[in-house]
Amino acid sequence: MLSDVYFPRVNGVSTSIMTFIHGLRAQGHEVRLIAPRYAAEAADETDIERIPSRRVLLDPEDRMMRAGEIRRRQDAIAAWQPDLVHIHTPFVAHYLGLRLARRLNLPVIETYHTYFEEYLFHYIPFLPRATLRRLARGFSRRQCNAVDALVVPSRAMQRVLQEYGVRTPMSVIPTGLELDGFHRGDRAGFCAEHGIDPNRPILMHIGRVAHEKNIHFLLEMVEELSAAVPDVLLVIAGEGPARAQLQRQVRELDIEDNVRFIGYLERGVPLWNCYSAADVFVFASRTETQGLVLLEAMALGVPVVSTACMGTHDILDAGRGAIVAREEVEDFADKVAQLLRNAGFRALLGNEGRHYAATWSSERMTEKLIQLYEQRLRRPARLHVTAMAEMATQAQGITRKDS
Repeated sequence: MLSDVYFPRVNGVSTSIMTFIHGLRAQGHEVRLIAPRYAAEAADETDIERIPSRRVLLDPEDRMMRAGEIRRRQDAIAAWQPDLVHIHTPFVAHYLGLRLARRLNLPVIETYHTYFEEYLFHYIPFLPRATLRRLARGFSRRQCNAVDALVVPSRAMQRVLQEYGVRTPMSVIPTGLELDGFHRGDRAGFCAEHGIDPNRPILMHIGRVAHEKNIHFLLEMVEELSAAVPDVLLVIAGEGPARAQLQRQVRELDIEDNVRFIGYLERGVPLWNCYSAADVFVFASRTETQGLVLLEAMALGVPVVSTACMGTHDILDAGRGAIVAREEVEDFADKVAQLLRNAGFRALLGNEGRHYAATWSSERMTEKLIQLYEQRLRRPARLHVTAMAEMATQAQGITRKDS
């Protein structure tokens, strides 16, 4: 596997890769990951090739692998004798993954994790949104048509790529939950640690604090809700580039007593305690290719109120463990208020969500991925002449910069 992001960088792509690696290894498969080197990594990492990297302009959280370093390690990587190449991100990892796969005559699969069409304009604001949308569509189409098979996390993302003109076979394989690791957390302990009155109604949002997550809408919703539920508290767990702007919005809306930013939490007990402290989990992202946090909340028995947009439809359309709200402040606030006033309904939704989340197990999703791998291994790798020429040109350009 190759990726331009992985832990300690916390995001959905890192979580997805980790979950599938655990699932594949549990079934006896050997998995090696090529990922950037960060300032701090776990000392006990297994079969991860960390590549020296540099800072990314406009996104200080991420790192860009130095292509020249991978080029110099190609013989060592080839000595691993991989059966196939699985790419997870569309930057350096994409072009060098293609190069490696073609050199070794291996099938190459890519997972399309990020809905770039609705993402880029937040980070490149000096270009017109329509221009960025066209660039994202063309960029995605060319990259997706350069691989042998695609994994997409949801049917919505599959439809979008088909509309782009992607012809590569696609399999819908969402990231599953490692259910053995989920344990109901400690609400009282979490509240004590963060100085929160455990008797307050608590709403929770967990995820990257980024513009595309639509957290600003949730702040507007809290302003509306606080008129009916004055002591409501929205806890926002995570970090990201939108935090300073959102904190300004909190002050402007005069809801400083109703919102708490608590930063990143370590995956495991600290995060499960955070989920479990919530009376309701709230979510309104417009760009999710899946929405894994919804399932995590459900797995811990927390009822969800969310908009249904893009990939979250695949989770929410079942109508279990969650209430779907419109992206309208009054409607969303009203649905949250109904839940906060009805402990019995919250318990019913929480129990329903636990059972529903169990159908999204990582074992089940890993089996689907293995089936895809086996299908591709029975077929010869395709040669995309145009895409290969483009890949070679771009990879050479990257290499020249790193040499």
